[in-house]
Amino acid sequence: MSQFNFKILHKSSASRARVAQIHTPHGIIDTPGFVAVGTNATLKAVDSTMVENIGLQLMFCNTYHLMLQPGSQIIKKAGGLHSFIKRSGPIITDSGGFQVFSLAYGSVNDELKSSGKKKQDGSVIKITEEGVHFRSYRNGDLVILTPESSVQAQKDLGADIIIPLDELPPYHIDPRKLEASLHRTHRWEERSLNTHLTNRNNQAMYAVIHGGLDPALRSKSCQVLTKLDFDGFAVGGSLGKTREQMFEMLALTMPQLPEDKPNHLLGIGDLLSLEACIKSGVDTFDSSHPTRCARHGLVFTKRGNLKILNSSNRENFRPIEDGCTCLTCKNYTVAYLHHLFKSHEMTGYTLASIHNLHFMVQLMADYRRRIMEGEL
Repeated sequence: MSQFNFKILHKSSASRARVAQIHTPHGIIDTPGFVAVGTNATLKAVDSTMVENIGLQLMFCNTYHLMLQPGSQIIKKAGGLHSFIKRSGPIITDSGGFQVFSLAYGSVNDELKSSGKKKQDGSVIKITEEGVHFRSYRNGDLVILTPESSVQAQKDLGADIIIPLDELPPYHIDPRKLEASLHRTHRWEERSLNTHLTNRNNQAMYAVIHGGLDPALRSKSCQVLTKLDFDGFAVGGSLGKTREQMFEMLALTMPQLPEDKPNHLLGIGDLLSLEACIKSGVDTFDSSHPTRCARHGLVFTKRGNLKILNSSNRENFRPIEDGCTCLTCKNYTVAYLHHLFKSHEMTGYTLASIHNLHFMVQLMADYRRRIMEGEL
C-alpha cells in the first residue's frame, strides 16, 4: 500500500486557498508550504541537519546535476538521496529537463533582454521523439535524456515525489511550435508514467501542466494529463514575463486540476508572488530566491527587506528581527553579519540563509493560520 496520500484540512470561503497535508514515506508536508531548492543535493551554505532544524519539510533536488555528478548510480549505492545527504524528511526531484532546456534557451529574463535572439551555449544537440540529446556541461560527454532514463535516475535517487520528463520551450516561440511541443510533452509524460508504474518504489509522480500563456493549450494540458494515473500535478512551462500574467494563467489553470490531489508551482517562491498564488489554490512552491537573496546580503523581515551591507548596519547591534527565534537572530547582531559580508566570510552566507529560510517557514505557517481563520 502506498504511503503517499493527500488530506485537505480546510478550504477558504473567500478564495481557492486551502490548508492540507501531504503524507509521504519520509514525513508530512503541511500546505501551503515553501520548498527549499538544493540543486546539488544541498542548499547552498546550509547543511541537511540545519535544514531540518529550521523546519523545512520538503527539499527540491535537481536530477540533471546529480546525474552528471556524482551520478545517480553512485547515490543509489549510497542508499538513495536520504541516506547520501543524511536527510530524514521528504525530497522531491525534477526530471532533469528544466536544466537541459534552460541551458539551451536561457532564462525568461535572458530571452526578454534579447527578444529571443541570443544564442545560448549550444549544449542541446537535438530534440527528438526519443528524448533530448545534449552535452554534459561538466566534460562534454554526449547524454541522451529520455522519459525512461529520467524516471530510472529518479528511482535511483529515491525521492518521495518525482517528475516526468517534459519539454520546456522558450518564452519566444512560434504558437505552432508551442502546440507541437505540448503534444510531445504529453507523450513523454505518459511514457514516464508507464515506466514509473512498473515499479512505483513507494514514490509519487506529479504530472507537469504546460501550454505557456495560451489558455486553450493550458486547458488541453489539464484535460489530457488529469485523465492519467498521476498522484499530483505541477504547473510548469513559461509562466509569463510579469506576475500579472502568471496570476491570470493560474486563475485559468488551477480550477481545472483535481481538488483531491496536491499541486505544485514550479520555480516560484518570491515574497511578492506568494499570497496571490496561495489564493489561486497552489499547495507548494519551490524557489532558490530566499537563499540567493541571503548570499547577496538581503535578509527578510516583517518590515521589509534589510540590506546587510548598508553602511548604517556597521553599528547595528540588534538582531535582524526582534522576536525571531532562528539561530542567527538568537545569537548574532546585524553588525556582525555586516562585518562577515564585508570580509567575504562564508559564515555570513550561512547565517543569512538560516534566517531567510526560517522566515519562509514562519511565513507559510502564518498563511495557513490566516486561511484557517478565514482571513485569506
